[in-house]
Amino acid sequence: MSFLNDALLEHLRGVADRPDLGDPRYEVLARIGRGGMGNVYRVEDRLLGRQVALKVVNDGLPQEVAERMLREARILAQLEHPGIVPIHDAGRLPDGRLYCIMKLVEGRRLDALAGDALPVAERIRILMRVCEAVAFAHSQGVLHRDLKPENVMVGEFGEVLVLDWGVAKAVSPTGSALAAETTDATVAGLPPSQATSCGAVIGTSGYMSPEQSRGEAGGLDERTDVYGLGAILYCLLTGRAPHADAVTSAAIVPPRVHDRSIARALEAACLRALDADAGRRYPSAQALHDDLARFLLGQRVSAHRESLVERVERWVWKYRTPLLLVVTYLLMRVVVQAWLQLKEDRPTLERTSPGARQSERQEDDEHE
Repeated sequence: MSFLNDALLEHLRGVADRPDLGDPRYEVLARIGRGGMGNVYRVEDRLLGRQVALKVVNDGLPQEVAERMLREARILAQLEHPGIVPIHDAGRLPDGRLYCIMKLVEGRRLDALAGDALPVAERIRILMRVCEAVAFAHSQGVLHRDLKPENVMVGEFGEVLVLDWGVAKAVSPTGSALAAETTDATVAGLPPSQATSCGAVIGTSGYMSPEQSRGEAGGLDERTDVYGLGAILYCLLTGRAPHADAVTSAAIVPPRVHDRSIARALEAACLRALDADAGRRYPSAQALHDDLARFLLGQRVSAHRESLVERVERWVWKYRTPLLLVVTYLLMRVVVQAWLQLKEDRPTLERTSPGARQSERQEDDEHE
């Protein structure tokens, strides 16, 4: 009697779990992700000669889970933006499970990238790209509602993609199926932070807004996603979630407490986005984007009231290159003038030196 080793058993289990699309166009290559809701596979599209991602709902889960993935697919189909993963197809496998085929996203999640020694300016540019994608979604009447570093992917060529629109919601009915399909409904079998029932908590502990933590699902608007963007900025600056203790009602520790090198203007922008009162936050993702752009350009940030010293420092930093050239020129002028003056004074010094005076007396004696 022979026994199979663990590696072989795992291989056989993986082969058995591979979905059969019933279409020779697609060849499943390997599983690249596993979660409580489903699995993600790398698939070869033989017709177009490209690799795509196949997302399949796990068997045996409640129908509401499949409906959530279907909502996500329909939302992604409406949001055609470079910062949002495009979906190519959706349907059901021969065994009845729901699947989606979408762009294969390769890169690093932002939470992993945040640990790298990236310059602050580069971190801000990444967040600005996230703001652009979220602002576009808002223009289409869609809220993400679960913005966090884990839901942002940065590709090796600098592309920035916002992922996981599974709890997204339409906030302005368009008359299409999108508005109907994104109506909140209880999703059984999911963690409390992922449930989407009316009055339930939607989002992720540590990153969700106060109104989300109170279960005010019906009163959310763009400023809820602004809070999520501020939470991502906080993580990029400090390396931790704004509510690291998962207590949303607790006061947020200012970023400069963790790192004194963070600019006050950048801290002010972060704290405004994270204000507990939605009315005091940035009114939109675009407004936060614009303030971050002003910071990078050395302009005044609307969220920060500058002191005179800070205004001078910002002005000096903004014009540091021409100022350095002017200072260098003036120093060179001083050095050249000192050298010319020294050169003019040298003959006089030579004539008035003791040796020169003795030589003059000897010459006078010889003449006499």
